[in-house]
Amino acid sequence: MTQTTSLTVAGLRRQDWAFFAAMFCAGGVVSTLAIGDRVAAPIYAVGLVVSGMLARRWSRMYPAPMPHAMRWILHVSHPGLSPRGLIRILAPRPGERLLEIGPGIGHHAFPIALALGPGGRLDVLDVQPDMLAEIPRRARRRGITNVVAVVGDAERLDYADAAFDGAYLVTVLGEIPRPELALRELKRVVKHGGRIVVGELFLDPDYIAPNALRRLAAANGLTWGRRSGSRFSYFARLDVA
Repeated sequence: MTQTTSLTVAGLRRQDWAFFAAMFCAGGVVSTLAIGDRVAAPIYAVGLVVSGMLARRWSRMYPAPMPHAMRWILHVSHPGLSPRGLIRILAPRPGERLLEIGPGIGHHAFPIALALGPGGRLDVLDVQPDMLAEIPRRARRRGITNVVAVVGDAERLDYADAAFDGAYLVTVLGEIPRPELALRELKRVVKHGGRIVVGELFLDPDYIAPNALRRLAAANGLTWGRRSGSRFSYFARLDVA
């Protein structure tokens, strides 16, 4: 993923700081309502709305991958985006070769790799070497040997045409400066009849709504397959015709 300049204090994106402010204000709303403070609660509520809007706006203006310093948030549950849900819609088969863009800490990668079996292979690609370096270590601790980690750019995939049976991204597409190029590249490297699964969560500042994803997919030659979950937390399968 080509990174647009957006890092500020302590190596965090401005949208990350806005997200933290939103979480602080959300806590303030809950705590002030609990103690019956009807003055402070609306103030925190306004802060929550403003910081949430800023996080979303800055994410669209300055798309960039989640910094390595923020990786701890990947340990927090993402409602509706479980590995089991991904497996249901991606339907990995033993012996296939799949690609994940932006694997994070491997939350989805390791279950997918196990589903592929020893005869299959999962390539995981990330623009940040520090984030990617943890994947092989975590895989080895789990006895998983079919994960191949590569540093690379989602907008310019260094793979041959039709190299993969399928691919997926979970809360990553909105972090890519030109998501249309990423989808175009994924279409190129996935075989005809293959599938690309995109996972999105509304609470993520980089969230892409289903209708926006549908338009983006159609504009780049991908067919909308099906969606699981709600519009606020969903997996969508895009078919490569």
